[in-house]
Amino acid sequence: MSETGPYWVCTLLETKTRLRAGYGVSTNESDAAQRLWRRWRWRRGLRTPPPLVSDSFGGHRDALLSVFGVPQTKQPKARLQAGKDWQYVQLHKVLDHYRRVIRVYPRIIWGADHQAAQALKLNTAYVERTHLSSRLMNARLVRKTLGFSKTAHMLIASVIWGDLVYNLVRPLKSLRLPLPFGKRRWQHRSPAMAAGLTHHLWSFAELLWTLPVPTNT
Repeated sequence: MSETGPYWVCTLLETKTRLRAGYGVSTNESDAAQRLWRRWRWRRGLRTPPPLVSDSFGGHRDALLSVFGVPQTKQPKARLQAGKDWQYVQLHKVLDHYRRVIRVYPRIIWGADHQAAQALKLNTAYVERTHLSSRLMNARLVRKTLGFSKTAHMLIASVIWGDLVYNLVRPLKSLRLPLPFGKRRWQHRSPAMAAGLTHHLWSFAELLWTLPVPTNT
């Protein structure tokens, strides 16, 4: 979750492939998280959320209950509860007076105890790094400047374009694979290549000339 002017941008990152799998934009953290998960559920048609690791902010707990929650009773205004197979861990960071992280500990929101160890291995460094990449690629996301978006639809358009470039065009060093033969030492891969969505790095011209085909029914 990152703040830009009067808006918040929430990003969903697939840890293994670094693929940006969703986004949400709104004027507050909780609503941005709800928009992300509503869009994610509508596109995938799933009734349960994926295993999630986040920091202690962002409003994901309430957003997941609002989008995927199961009513406790059959009453119209029954309280929503989490499913038995939900997995969500928050990582709380303790800072010193210099704003440096001195300790990180997990808090299990839903799921089994062993997920705490998995959360410490996954951490939130990848999504924090992708937020930094977003600010370097998109001036509208830079903090404490006058370049922020004054309207939501322009910010959403820039976020979509930034996610496309990140997923399809930019190779990530952490995703490269060693080549056993030839002069080239590495095979550079984008997040979309690591996820099996494409077999090559796209150019900006290919990205601009490609017409997406709707897949939802």
